[in-house]
Amino acid sequence: MSAARPTLILITRNLPPLRGGMERLNLHMAMGLADRFHVLVLGPRGARAALPATIEVRDCGGGTLMSFLVAACAQALLAARRSPPAWVVAGSGLTAPLAWLASRASRARAAVYVHGLDIVVRHPVYRTLWLPFIRRMDLCIANSANTARLAREVGVPADRIVVIHPGVTLPEHMPSADAGAAFRHKHALEGRRVLLSVGRMTERKGLREFVRGALPAILRAHPNTLLVIVGDEAPDALAGAAPGAWCRLLDEARDAGLGEALVHLGPIDDEHLAIAYASSDVHVFPVRDLPGDVEGFGMVAVEAAAHGLPTVAFAVGGVPDAVSDGVTGYLVDANDYDAFARRVIRILDGERSRPDVLVERARSFAWSEFDRRMHHALASDGKL
Repeated sequence: MSAARPTLILITRNLPPLRGGMERLNLHMAMGLADRFHVLVLGPRGARAALPATIEVRDCGGGTLMSFLVAACAQALLAARRSPPAWVVAGSGLTAPLAWLASRASRARAAVYVHGLDIVVRHPVYRTLWLPFIRRMDLCIANSANTARLAREVGVPADRIVVIHPGVTLPEHMPSADAGAAFRHKHALEGRRVLLSVGRMTERKGLREFVRGALPAILRAHPNTLLVIVGDEAPDALAGAAPGAWCRLLDEARDAGLGEALVHLGPIDDEHLAIAYASSDVHVFPVRDLPGDVEGFGMVAVEAAAHGLPTVAFAVGGVPDAVSDGVTGYLVDANDYDAFARRVIRILDGERSRPDVLVERARSFAWSEFDRRMHHALASDGKL
């Protein structure tokens, strides 16, 4: 450890072995900040295995959310007093109170990376106890312009907010034709047009409504189409669980005579996800605009573009920051399932940007750009 580097404490429950966009973001945040800071991560059980040995990691327990928060608070206060950091960073609004308390115990500055849901969630205890700490942070980093707007609406001073989009891992090479053929054979996708959905099966993702409202028209135009779903039913810490989401979706699809058009792969590793992107025709992202819930950004749309796959999405939440309309995909007015279906059909008919154009646009979201902007924000108190 270099004595010249200031210390930064990152407090987050969203790290591997948990899976998802927030987990990938916090993992890369820790690794990117380690170039400028001595980083201490206070994370969940198992996070040590995901982070390089140069980053200090302290296990704050597994089990329940409350046990994590209690352990992380104690660890943060102890670490801040023993070796005062320059910054204490909350990986989401959920750990903002812990970061603020630790910063005040050590005269450090406090920052929070907000994702959208941690601003709008309606839980009364959260809104009463958590939002005041988010308002008090020295720096509020928002994942999209929409999340920044939401932060201003709950009272975060505008001059403390900066937008830094999540990054994406650009593939070093595209999956081989043989890998794609093997993937299609394994999952019986040969000769089918593939609509790919990637993400946790929560109500916000809108798959049930998409199947009812858009899929029938797509199947009438292209009867050999399959909707392939990648993702689990893991709960959102703030929005709650969605147990049995796949079974409910499949039952509804069967009742409508669409059951044979759905395939659920569950969670898959990054290597096979890259093959899934490369083996698909359209990434569908029918996110809903729900009270008390919001799609903060839409990292999967950027990942799809990085693999040359266009996205069709509703223009809600932070999704317009992730989808460049007419370039990396197409944005449709919220809840207009007829327009959504028409746009998917036009892509299946051959109307789309060249894959290399999508990949090039995705480069502006590379993790190196995320790291640069994070370093600048923390060096300048967010005054970009």
